[in-house]
Amino acid sequence: NEMDQTNWKTRTELDRWILSKLQNVIVEVSQAYSDYEPTIAARALEKFVDEHFSNWYVRLSRRRFWKGEMSDDKRAAYETMYECLMVVGQLSSPIAPFFSEWLYKNLTENIRAKAIENNTPLRHTSVHLTDLTTADPSRIDLDLERRMEYAQRISSLILSIRKKEKIRVRQPLVRALLPIVDAKFESDIQAIQDLILAETNVKKLEFITDTDGLVVKKIKPNFKTLGKKLAGNMKGAQSAIEILTQADIKQIEKTNAFDLVVNGEIYPLDAGDFLITSEDIPGWQVANDGEVTVALDVTLTDELMAEGTARDLVNRIQNVRKDKDFNITDRITILIQKHNYIATAVNSFADYIKSETLADTLTLVDVLEGDNVELNDEVMLTMKISQN
Repeated sequence: NEMDQTNWKTRTELDRWILSKLQNVIVEVSQAYSDYEPTIAARALEKFVDEHFSNWYVRLSRRRFWKGEMSDDKRAAYETMYECLMVVGQLSSPIAPFFSEWLYKNLTENIRAKAIENNTPLRHTSVHLTDLTTADPSRIDLDLERRMEYAQRISSLILSIRKKEKIRVRQPLVRALLPIVDAKFESDIQAIQDLILAETNVKKLEFITDTDGLVVKKIKPNFKTLGKKLAGNMKGAQSAIEILTQADIKQIEKTNAFDLVVNGEIYPLDAGDFLITSEDIPGWQVANDGEVTVALDVTLTDELMAEGTARDLVNRIQNVRKDKDFNITDRITILIQKHNYIATAVNSFADYIKSETLADTLTLVDVLEGDNVELNDEVMLTMKISQN
């Protein structure tokens, strides 16, 4: 592709992470093709696009794509996205020839003349005439991939708590607690905590080293795996597991191993042989995924609720902009009919709302003829949005 390949080390951790995952999928797909295994290749591409590229990289980079002028960061986001699309299209070409051809033409036709002039790979008129991309091992960063996996797991836990408590993602929350797994865990999370906070709409993460009295865990046997290992000692094993202490549970999570003594016999087990859950702290909700535990403060203050309402207003205003086919750079004027539900949000967060929607003015008026916009199941607002 045509981008400057020398600047990738200076990009954000998010950019370098997706490029590292991209090298992995190049290796996996190329090997699958060599083994005449197109199904394995297709599944590897699907996993990359769905789990990593679309549901993580693109979603977390959305503001970089459209916010502000063409800064170095915005250019890096576009270049990284371009490279991923090009490589995925190329790797897909043996099994999805027509789609990959359509994608390639959309990505290259406007630069074809320059590519021919400079005799670069994109001079070709068809993806099927290009050389298959090879992996660059120097771009694979396993430490970065480990950190980002933590970010994905922690975000997933926080979002699962939000869903369970029926707290929408646009509603800000104050903090989440993360018990430290090991010495490396805290530094890993600190390196990518901004991504977690942005993805989950939580204001801060706090690390705790001693969870006694704060996070209480329960343990039960995993009958699916233990049945094969313990045979006739299953009943005794269940009793032995139920009396394991918090220290025992910590050891299992940390070492992924535990020697269970049942009727004088020692059975070497691993973490998969146990079902470990966390009890909720009063005022908090707790979720865990293996060794990672998250406690989320779900208390909603008046200020937090007003901020959440402001974010809802931004979303509805952006939808109206889209329905009216405004350009993303158009400046607007916003009029909203007064409603008690939004008064505090507008008074406290007017500057935020205007900044996010590119509004020069935001005014509440007594009477208004305009668009009827549903804010939630109970509140209907009247808005009038016009270009300046």
